[in-house]
Formats: sequence, C-alpha cells, structure tokens
Amino acid sequence: MTRSVWLKADGDVGDWETRKKRITAGLEAGVGWVLVDESDVDRVRELGDVNVAAFRTDADLVEDAEPETEAADVYVVGKNGEGDGTVDLPPDFSGSADLSTLRRDDRVAGAYVRIFDDDYESFAEAAARDADYTIVVGEDWTIIPLENLIARIGDETDLIAGVTTAEEARTAFETLELGADGVLLDSDDPDEIRETVDVRDAASRESLDLQWAEVTAVERTGMADRVCVDTGNLMDHDEGMLVGSMSRGLFFVHAETAESPYVASRPFRVNAGAVHAYVRDPEGGTRYLSELKSGDEVQVVDTEGDTREAVVGRVKIEKRPMFRVEAEIGDGPESGDSEARSDRIETLLQNAETIKVHTREGRTAVTDLEPGDEILVYYEDVARHFGEAVEESIIEK
Repeated sequence: MTRSVWLKADGDVGDWETRKKRITAGLEAGVGWVLVDESDVDRVRELGDVNVAAFRTDADLVEDAEPETEAADVYVVGKNGEGDGTVDLPPDFSGSADLSTLRRDDRVAGAYVRIFDDDYESFAEAAARDADYTIVVGEDWTIIPLENLIARIGDETDLIAGVTTAEEARTAFETLELGADGVLLDSDDPDEIRETVDVRDAASRESLDLQWAEVTAVERTGMADRVCVDTGNLMDHDEGMLVGSMSRGLFFVHAETAESPYVASRPFRVNAGAVHAYVRDPEGGTRYLSELKSGDEVQVVDTEGDTREAVVGRVKIEKRPMFRVEAEIGDGPESGDSEARSDRIETLLQNAETIKVHTREGRTAVTDLEPGDEILVYYEDVARHFGEAVEESIIEK
C-alpha cells in the first residue's frame, strides 16, 4: 500500500504568510498533498510541485472561471457544511447537501468529516461510497472511531486520518494492521512535518526475509559489461542492493561505504554486477541492470531486510573481469527431511576487492569468498515475466 501525507493549510490555520511557511516546510519535507481553500490554489502552484486539494466553496469551480486560474487536483466538500458541523446533519442522509454535491459533480472527489459522534461516523461511511478520498478528523480522538472506519470503508475509498503529530500518524498507519491510507497533518512545526513524512515512508516499505545460502563455487570468468549503480542517496554501512542472475535468488551486495587502500569510499554506489543481472525495485519487481537510467528508482536494503527506495543518478557500464558466484539455498537430503528441497542460484560480480558481499563473518570481499562460506541472499520460489511474479515454470541456468 502506498501511504500519503496531506498537509492542512487552509484559512483556519492562519493568514497567508503563516500558511505559506507551512506549505513551504511541507514541500521541503516531501508531503504528497496540500489541502487549502479554493482561492489559494494558484498561490500553492507557484510555491512548488505538489498535489493540491481544495475545499469546495459556494462559488463556481475554477473550471468555469478565468482560463488563467489553476484548478485543484481534487475538490473536497465538508468545510462550512455538514462535514464539519457548521450545518446540522439531516435526519435522512439522502437530503445531505454535501453528499449530493459528491454524487452530481465529477470534479468533487473528496469529503471532509469531523467525527463528533456515531452519527458523524455513519456520515463518513455514506460519504466514502462516493468519495475517492474521505478525510476524517476526530474530536477528542480515540483509536476506536478510526478502527471502525478502516474496517467498514477501507476498500471503498482512500481513508485520510486527521493528526497533529508524527506519533499520531504512526498510530493511524498501524491501526488494525491495515492502517489508514494517509494522514492529514495539522502542524506548523517543520520537524513534526519531516518526521511525519519519515513515518509515512517507513510504513510503506517492505521488510524482507533474508536468509543464508552456502557458496558452492567462485570462478573467474572472462570480461563482461559491469554496471555500477550510482544513486542520489547516501547509503549506510549495512545497506546495499539485491542483485542476481536468477530472479528467484538475489545476492546482497554492499554499497561502497568502506574505505580502501585502493579507492575512496563511494557511499552512493553499488557495484552491482553484469548487465544481464536483475536488481530489485521498490515495488517488489525486478529490473535488468542494463535498463536502469537516471531518474529510475531502485530498492536499497540493509542486512536486517529493512528496505527503502533510492533514485538512480547515474549508471556506469564498463568492461571488467568477473567472478561467477554460485550458491545453494534450502535443506539438502542430509537434513533427514524427505521433503527437503534445495536450489542453486548464481550471479556475476566484478573481480575486485572493493566489491563486498555479506557472509556470517560480515562484509566480505568477493575476492576472499570461498566455497563453504554462507552468504546473505533473498530467495522467493517464483518465476518472473517482465519483472513481475508469475505462476509458471521458467528454467534459469
């Protein structure tokens, strides 16, 4: 699930200068959406590239206004209406003005509801049937209303929970394990905004089950076209990428964070292997190393299996001497299990001491790797077609 952070920056939070500072802090932190009054859409567009949601006013939507006026990406009903309690809820929701606007106007795709009591929970549920985005803000918020809404409308809409801190955002993303699809943050604090974005990123990332495989061969091969993936992100000492000749079994290769007598550290780089090899992407698919280019995203993983995304800044392809590294994963017949299975995986890595894999002893240069060493890998018993997992038999050797 892709999570989102929305930043509340409408007139209720202060004058334009106050709103502008909040929006600028949000842009620098990497929020996905800004929620403003309709009259501020143009000014937000001038500040930077971000999705803009605007509260629907009684005036005509900007599509009917002057041509130079920018339209919002999403219009939202509920402010100064039934959604925020300004107008009383009707006894029968079929008579709701907010819900009527959602149903009849294709340009309105969002609903804003403050949860005062059970009636407003029910109103949010009704809005979710027609809204692409349902924003719910709790009064004296407890986790129970959010649990109820996630359980009842989680599949019908993107549920956005109102929060005021990063810790509240963490709770919203973790509620009922599924969590809210996004949060609407109401805060002027740049640190709180940045931390909320970090919480979003952490909630969206995979955690992989890495395992050990036994090295069965390390052989010199001829020259090959080797790929260095230089990212626009600095990697930590325990981070790298998952690469391999076979999509079902990928080897953990460390980033070049370590100093060497031969070359300075390059903590933005992974020397990933030959052009034919696969590398894992942030969506859980695979790409050929030869396909990568500036602006693409790749998955960075640490030795515990925690992942994050990194943007490719440059790809360097050069002819270099290579090693073929082969490993066996799974239980062999010596385990005594009649159902035990093992599999062979392999990859090509440059013959150079600066390329490090991860063994039981820690970072190990590929030039020091020997049969019998245990090496860290990611294995999934699936076939892939154009990088996507498929249920079919594919032989790789």
